[in-house]
Amino acid sequence: MPELDRPAQTLTFLRRRARLGLRRSANSVLQALLITVCAVGAYYFSSHVLGHQGPLFAATSAIIALGFSRDPRLRRVLEVGLGCTIGIILGDTLLHWLGSGLWQAALVVFLSILLARFLDSGAIFTTQLALQSLLVVLLPVPAGGPFTRSIDAVVGGCFALAATLLVPRDPRRAPKDDLKVMLGELSLVLRECASALSYNDSTTAWHALVRARSQQPRIDAMRQGLHGAVEIARLSPLYRRHLEEVEGMSHLMERLDYAMRSSRVLARRLASAITNAAISDAGSIQLAEVLSDSASAVDELGAALAHSPSSPRKASLAHARDTLADIATRLHPGRLDITRMEGEALVLLFRTLMVDLLETAKMDPADARSLLPKL
Repeated sequence: MPELDRPAQTLTFLRRRARLGLRRSANSVLQALLITVCAVGAYYFSSHVLGHQGPLFAATSAIIALGFSRDPRLRRVLEVGLGCTIGIILGDTLLHWLGSGLWQAALVVFLSILLARFLDSGAIFTTQLALQSLLVVLLPVPAGGPFTRSIDAVVGGCFALAATLLVPRDPRRAPKDDLKVMLGELSLVLRECASALSYNDSTTAWHALVRARSQQPRIDAMRQGLHGAVEIARLSPLYRRHLEEVEGMSHLMERLDYAMRSSRVLARRLASAITNAAISDAGSIQLAEVLSDSASAVDELGAALAHSPSSPRKASLAHARDTLADIATRLHPGRLDITRMEGEALVLLFRTLMVDLLETAKMDPADARSLLPKL
């Protein structure tokens, strides 16, 4: 029977991949158009205005600097230009000393990579420096001298930077979506923890731990994307007025990262507490209720942060913050009918998570900590 199902499973897999591919392509149309215009424009400028023959590096540097990465584009532009220039200097110097050939090319690439890693950790910088050094050794010098390629790389980078600063793209949109997604995932982690307590099921607590752990790569990518959003807001005349808001979202993402890390510790200890029957039935019921209420407040917080600043958003944010503050005042082991040490440790861990959530809800850290009952 499984053999008969395999073609159907393969077809389902291919359909799913096709849908995801079409969605990615549809979402990339504007970016692809922007990259195309910049690459062709940079090539045209270097060829017809500067008079360079076959300025492929103008087009390729524009493509690399724009790309689909969430890294800050100004950094990528600098990495392309500097990597290209330093690579040409190094390659030309070694060519003068060692001559040309395969072993010289191998030595040049090796030394270029080591030098690039010494100067900077950027992958694009390393690639450009090594590539330019190799081309200097293996290819004839282009008309206009070896630094023609460096100029072309700078031209492509400038086109990419101009497109980044002048083409309308609200730097707040992606961070807001990211915050909502991550708060939704954190809410699911809390709900799974509550379910684990309600049904005395350590396996569900482990599922919550796996979910929380799986979010770290996404959080890292989101934080990197926020660096790019701050860069756009700082440099673009169209969005400079939003700089304070974008920087605020960067701080919120940092607090949310801490909250997700705290949830991992909580879920892991919860699985152990359930396995060891360290929490009474009454304590499990009350702690599950607290976790469930917190999950609902986190959902409301995510919805509030995803909207533009307005009176309804401020009211929703204030309500979520008040709900979290009310929950914080209940986080004392005695009030939750928890007496054994392992159960008390769970409450202490959740207190840390609650402070992170309150800071995400834009409460002062000192005020958040003051809400917690004295132990």
